[in-house]
Amino acid sequence: MSGGVDSSVAAYLLKEQGYDVIGVTMQIWQDEEVCSGEKEGGCCGLSAVEDARRVAASLEIPYYVMNFKKEFQRDVIDYFVKEYLCGRTPNPCIACNRYVKWEALLNRSRMIGADYIATGHYARIVKLDNGRYTIRKSVTDEKDQTYALYNLTQEQLAHTLMPVGDYTKEQIREIAGTIDLRVSKKRDSQEICFIPDHDYAGFIEREVKGEVPPEGNFVTTDGKILGRHKGITHYTIGQRKGLNLAMGHPVFVTEIRPDTNEVVIGESQDVFSDRLICDHLNFMAIPDIDSDIRLTAKIRYAHKGASCIVRRIGETEAEVIFDTPQRAVTPGQAVVFYLGDDVAGGGIIKSRKNS
Repeated sequence: MSGGVDSSVAAYLLKEQGYDVIGVTMQIWQDEEVCSGEKEGGCCGLSAVEDARRVAASLEIPYYVMNFKKEFQRDVIDYFVKEYLCGRTPNPCIACNRYVKWEALLNRSRMIGADYIATGHYARIVKLDNGRYTIRKSVTDEKDQTYALYNLTQEQLAHTLMPVGDYTKEQIREIAGTIDLRVSKKRDSQEICFIPDHDYAGFIEREVKGEVPPEGNFVTTDGKILGRHKGITHYTIGQRKGLNLAMGHPVFVTEIRPDTNEVVIGESQDVFSDRLICDHLNFMAIPDIDSDIRLTAKIRYAHKGASCIVRRIGETEAEVIFDTPQRAVTPGQAVVFYLGDDVAGGGIIKSRKNS
């Protein structure tokens, strides 16, 4: 229970369905003095605990706070920092889902006798005719959260419930209002919970105590120096704002080169690519890829998805070939494959290229 409306209504729905429900809030990051983002609807700090505790009391269910700070630091914070230092742009929510919200929480919950964990995600878990579990898109594309859940394991899915996926956000708020939950109008959490001021570079500098990549050169693809950048942790693929380059027209980040501490600048068309390589593969609706398969792929949370061919290129990697070039394919982000409305699998983008 995050203290928000979605997880609160999820608890209510499951209780109505006859489950014995225990409310749990994960204490994973903020200490009291760090909770600057909590009033805006944060998901894992002190106001979340207070709101969740009130909801649990209202629903007359037991409630606990479980401390996962060590796991969160190791599997999310350290991962996030390491990826940025390597010139990649990670999605920490995906790592948090797999290794903290599921692996750590599920293990601890089963130790106290729980059969399932349940969340307020807008997604649906189904068991297919082939015997595999997968995550199916929610009834509303606007709130669909399947992208961030692609790397859950079959064992984790078999012990997970997601009752909110059958409803729209408006319906969830209506249910909360009907049963007089005070969180019925609480704002949704935004951005990365542990960086409420959105200053990623500043956060990374504090985490590594100032040992961040120094200033370096903006360069063209062929190595011509265009100016100086503030350090590679300040940039991501496709970025236009904040470059402070007087080029007379918009230019974009097309590549980050940590080995030479260079940020490559190009034109709008240079940001598009029709191929990518991904690794750290996980499969859901299908057990694996043994031949070329046509799927739909999303390369970021807000991406609408694009038709593509996916093929294996070794034991640990796959190649994705899009029908049309896609903007800002970004190393470190997830590429998630869909078979209709079901998550087929996904991986982490390793590199991008053009035919």
